[in-house]
Parts: sequence; C-alpha cells; structure tokens
Amino acid sequence: MSQNVDKIKDHFQLFQEPEYQEMFERKREFEGGPSKEEVERVREWTKTWEYREKNFAREALTINPAKACQPLGAIFVAAGFEGTLPFVHGSQGCVAYFRSHLTRNYKEPFQAVSSSMTEDAAVFGGLKNMTDGLANSYALYKPKMIALCTTCMAEVIGDDLGSFITTSKQQGSVPEDFPVPFAHTPSFVGSHITGYDNMLKGILVALTQEGKTKKEVTNGKINFIPGFDPYVGNIRELKSILSLMDVPNTVLADNAESFDSPNLGEFKMYNGGTTLEEGADSINAKATISFQKYSTPKTLEYLEKEGGQTTATYRPIGIRGTDEFLMGLSELTGKAIPEELEIERGRAVDAITDSQAWLHGKRVAIYGDPDHVLGLVNFVLELGMQPIHVLVNNGNVNGFEEEAKALLAADPNGQEATVWVGKDLWHMRSLLDTEPVDLLIGNSYGKFLQRDTGTPLVRIGYPIFDRHHQHRYSILGYKGAFNLLNWIVNTILDELDRGSMELGVNDTSFDLIR
Repeated sequence: MSQNVDKIKDHFQLFQEPEYQEMFERKREFEGGPSKEEVERVREWTKTWEYREKNFAREALTINPAKACQPLGAIFVAAGFEGTLPFVHGSQGCVAYFRSHLTRNYKEPFQAVSSSMTEDAAVFGGLKNMTDGLANSYALYKPKMIALCTTCMAEVIGDDLGSFITTSKQQGSVPEDFPVPFAHTPSFVGSHITGYDNMLKGILVALTQEGKTKKEVTNGKINFIPGFDPYVGNIRELKSILSLMDVPNTVLADNAESFDSPNLGEFKMYNGGTTLEEGADSINAKATISFQKYSTPKTLEYLEKEGGQTTATYRPIGIRGTDEFLMGLSELTGKAIPEELEIERGRAVDAITDSQAWLHGKRVAIYGDPDHVLGLVNFVLELGMQPIHVLVNNGNVNGFEEEAKALLAADPNGQEATVWVGKDLWHMRSLLDTEPVDLLIGNSYGKFLQRDTGTPLVRIGYPIFDRHHQHRYSILGYKGAFNLLNWIVNTILDELDRGSMELGVNDTSFDLIR
C-alpha cells in the first residue's frame, strides 16, 4: 500500500493511488453500477431543456435547498446574548447537527445543549427531559440565561414549552427568577431565518417584561438588529460607523465575539454578546433598525406595539444601500454624516470605476437568503452586471418576490432576470446548463454547481465551509462594498487566467496586466 508510516499522504493524493482506483472500480462493478459511458450519456441529457422541464415539474422532492431549519437560526440568536446557553428541546442528533454546522462555518467551538428526547419522550412527552436538562445545564455550565427552542419531535407531539418551563422552575431545576426565554421552532415549516425571528422575539419578550417605562420616555438609544448575518465583520463595521456618528445604540443579538473570539490560551465558554440589561432596556429605545426585513418581522412588530417605537429596515450592501442607510440614520438622529465616511464612499466608487471594464455586462446567477440576495442584486446592478437567475429557496415570505421583481424591473440590466422562489440548487443547475452565465454568487454548496456546469463561484453567504476567514470580513457599508467588489472582480480575473494556460494554444491573452 502507498500509505505507510514512512510515507504519509493526505486523502487528496492517497485516493488517487492505483490500488484505491482499482478498489473503486471493483466496488462499482460489485454494486452493478452503470458504465461510465451511460453515466456520461445521462449527465449530458440533464443539461438539456427537456430535462429542465422535468426538473421544474417535480413537487415531492427537494435537492440541496440552500437553507437550514428553524432551530439553527434560534441558537444563532441565543449566541448573541451575554452568558446565554442555547437549549434545544429535542433529540441529541439534531443539536449535534446545528453545532457542527456553525462550527464548520466559523472554525470556532460552539456550545448548545439538548433535552435528549428519545422514543419514550416521543410517546409520553418531554417534561422529564426538560426538568432534568434545565437542572443539569444550570448546574454545569452556569449561564446567565438559557434560551430554549424546539425540534420537530417536540413540536409533533405538542410539548407546551411555557408550561414545561414553569413546572421545571417549580421543581427547582432553575431559580424562579432565572430567565428562560423560549420559541417554538418546528423544522418542518419556515427556515433558519424564521427561527431567528421567533427566538429573538422570545428573548426580548422575556427580558423586557419588567423593564418597560412609560411610552413617552425613551433611553435615547437606537436598537440595531443584524438579522441572520454570518459576517461578524458586519457587526464590527456597524459599530465603527455608529462610533463615528456618535449614535447611542444597542446591537441586539451581537454574536461577533461568540463566533470570533481571541485565542488567549484559556477556554471561555461565553464571549461577548448583548448584555441582559441592554436587552431589557431595548424596549425603551427611540427606534429600532433592522438590516433584514424577512428575518425580523415578528420582532419589529413586538417593538412597535409594546415599545411604541419607530422601526425601519435598511440593507447597507453596496453604495446605494449604504447611502440610504446613512441618510436615514442621519435624519433619525440629527447627526451629520462625517467626512471620514464620505472619503470611504469615494474610495469604494473609485475602486468600482477601476474594475468597471471587467464587470460591465457580465451575466450573474445569485442564490441565498432573501435579504442578502436583494442586497447583492442591488450591488451587481450598480456594477453594471446583469442578474439572470435569482433563486431563493426560503423566499416564500410576504412580499419578497414582488420586491425582487420591482428592483430588477427598475434597472436596464435587470430586464432579463427571472426570480425563482421555493426552488433548490438542483433547479439552479438546470438554469445554469440551459441559460449559462459568467458568474455564480452563493454559499459553499455552489461548488458542486461550479464543478458540474463550469460556472465560476464567488462564495458569499452562509455557510462557507470550504474557505477560511471570510466571515471575519464585512460586506456592510462602503468598506463592505469594496470587499464584495474585490471577491467578484478577482474571481473573473482568476477565471481569465485559468482559461489561457495552454502554451501556444490559448495563451495569446495570458497577460500580466489586467
């Protein structure tokens, strides 16, 4: 064997060795697999319009949906509050998936616990699991708050979280005054953005019950809600902007430190986060600004009704989106936009001008979460690019499709675009094969589309499993616009070089200067 103690190979090289290739071939024959010629024939057929029509006609199957389920969004929110332990009422396997999903994206250990429901709990209910789980979590991990959500199992049998938490407190699992906010987050409806909204509202309801002052009295602050935003750099960029403008603020569900904590040689279970006191006082804010319309509707409604607050939604992605946010913030606070931000804007516009020749007219496919996709569509239109395929699996939320179509219709470069709601990445594969584009923008799952269709991928969104450190950058504000521009234009230039590598064949324009 080629793998021995004196010659260690990693799997990239190891499985290319002759003995492994021979083993794979014998495995294919043993399993009665089709010939390579038949595989290639079917593969070519799946690139046709005939197959596309069959693909889009399917109803009972989802293939690679480019979304996650509600509890992932719920524990993502919980990680943004000081000393908070996410607790998922359901089976251990579900929680292991959520933890590994976040860990793989951020390359950080993520802690969440489970009530470890099994078959008996599915029959008799999960109250015992809840009381024991809360007691163990409180004693072992010493949190300041436990944020509780559910999985499918608990939802299907109808466990009453409010009643279970009350009973657990009566039995002494946690002190009576210990905060245990909760949200019902069934995985069989909605997506991770739904779970984000449900959990954030649940936490604010629990924290603000005692903290509300008279409606005409405010704390002078503005609440900011990032939404399900995987870029911790966005929160840091937001804080930089607010500091420059001297805006009193509270960032709700601030998980920047949770997902990007320093290595100081000692493990710390809880890092950063919005303090519980800030969360409680958020009901008294002057206004609340959300950066994601479709992952915060219930939360904004609660703050409007119970806090009597003005609420607004902005997507500060790209030049136009950032302009609208800063002008709205200036109008709301009476603070002038500082010269430093004007200079940042000028640099971003200059960078776009520098790259314009390589971007103009390029055809693009975009997929991801509703608010991120709308921000990216707006940005690529600014760059003079042409969105062709816009796909959002979890876009069946009130108003998304109409908003996307209106945005595209208002720009000459958006006239050829089609908006696909509730479709998955196997649908996207058919779109790319039948109506090719120059660039694909989306998360790491797009690498399979890149391989199958040859479309270059710009990794933007969640999750990014196969590249490191991208979550540490911002895509928000003028600095974020430069980061997006950098990733997009350099992917195009990399592809130009890859397509001109053959000496004497296609290297006529293998240029040093681009």
